[in-house]
Amino acid sequence: MTLDELPIGEKAVITKVGGEGIWRCRLLDMGLIPKTAVQVRKVAPLGDPIELQIRGYALTIRKEDAQKIEVEREDKKS
Repeated sequence: MTLDELPIGEKAVITKVGGEGIWRCRLLDMGLIPKTAVQVRKVAPLGDPIELQIRGYALTIRKEDAQKIEVEREDKKS
C-alpha cells in the first residue's frame, strides 16, 4: 500500500521510496527512508496535504508525494 492510503492514526513502516531525481532525494532528505516508522496524524479536508509523525517530528507532504512511498502496516508485519 502507499502512504496516501494509510488511515489517520495508523502506523506503518516505509518499505520503498519511489520517484526520480531531485524529488526522490528531497523525500529521503526529509527522513522518509526505508525501514522508518511513520504515522498519519491529519489529512486536510480535501485530502491534500497529509501530516505525518516521523522520527519525532511532524512532517507535511503533498498527496502526490505520498503516493510514491510504499509502506507496510505495523500490525501486518511478521
